[in-house]
Amino acid sequence: MKTFLIAVQFLSAVLLVITVLLHAAKGEGLGGIGGAAKLFGTPRGLEDGLNKITTGCAVVFLLVSLVLGIF
Repeated sequence: MKTFLIAVQFLSAVLLVITVLLHAAKGEGLGGIGGAAKLFGTPRGLEDGLNKITTGCAVVFLLVSLVLGIF
């Protein structure tokens, strides 16, 4: 059981890192120099779906961490 929980925690941690890195930057950053920041904007629906996936990964990671902390 503990091995399964550790595997789930590892998988959720990797997915959490990937989903956070997939989010679009909120600021213009270096793309704002030439005005190219608006060129690479993402659709709002895609960002909302990515937010839900990220939230789900975070909840799974926290719950598994709490369960592992109890055991």
